[in-house]
Amino acid sequence: MNTLKAWLLMGALSVLLVLMGNAIGGSSGAMLFFMIAMGMNFFGYFYSDKLAIKMTRSYPVSQAEAPELYEMVRRLSQRAGLPMPKLYIQPSDQPNAFATGRNPANSAVAVTEGILRILNPQELEGVLAHELAHIKNRDVLVGTIAAALAGAISMMGSALQWGAIFGMGRGDDEEGGGVVGSLIMAIIFPIAAMIIQMAISRSREYMADTTGAQIAGSPDGLSNALLKLESAAQRVPMKVNPATSHLFIINPLSGASLARLFSTHPPIEERVQRLRGMRR
Repeated sequence: MNTLKAWLLMGALSVLLVLMGNAIGGSSGAMLFFMIAMGMNFFGYFYSDKLAIKMTRSYPVSQAEAPELYEMVRRLSQRAGLPMPKLYIQPSDQPNAFATGRNPANSAVAVTEGILRILNPQELEGVLAHELAHIKNRDVLVGTIAAALAGAISMMGSALQWGAIFGMGRGDDEEGGGVVGSLIMAIIFPIAAMIIQMAISRSREYMADTTGAQIAGSPDGLSNALLKLESAAQRVPMKVNPATSHLFIINPLSGASLARLFSTHPPIEERVQRLRGMRR
């Protein structure tokens, strides 16, 4: 099912790119952007995990460098029936974590330096189990592709907006709407890309919470961790590309900003309430 979602996502964002191309250069622009979309989809499917790691500036760690973390992930992976993922640490003080990869055999789990400092072993285990649940449920492919393609859409939208501001594009008597149409496209399509992310991401967090609690053996570690992470995220900012924000266990942009309007995460209070309900 998630593989189908991934293809639908790539198709939807490809259509947006083609429309943007048409706004810039008519039929020739649409054809050019169609070719760009095909290349992006190929790259997004096979290399989006590497791009996500690079966009978050995460670095790999070995068993010798982080033995306790490595052993915890290996133990949880065995419980979940998953191969051992690659491990990364993101150089950020904000406590957070994410998983990426197109399938369990090509997966990775990344945690921030901040999360290793504030969580106790039970809480960290709950967070890691949540990320492994994303891999087990095979929804990391959707999230990772969304990060790659939505990031590209946003960059192209920004370029298109600057082009419209400086008068680039066709005249009003030509097909496509000229500068005004370009400016409208520049505003709408980054928002549309974020809406597609939202439609995919919210339900998967609930499912990953439930599966993660089952992998860890208790919902308590994850529920306590979520409360700690939310509180810390409001105090400690993270410099991260907004296109990758949906990958994290909590929204790293949880400040009073425009990005919060497009949050891809359900409320922490509701997630915690559902987890505590599992005790019964």
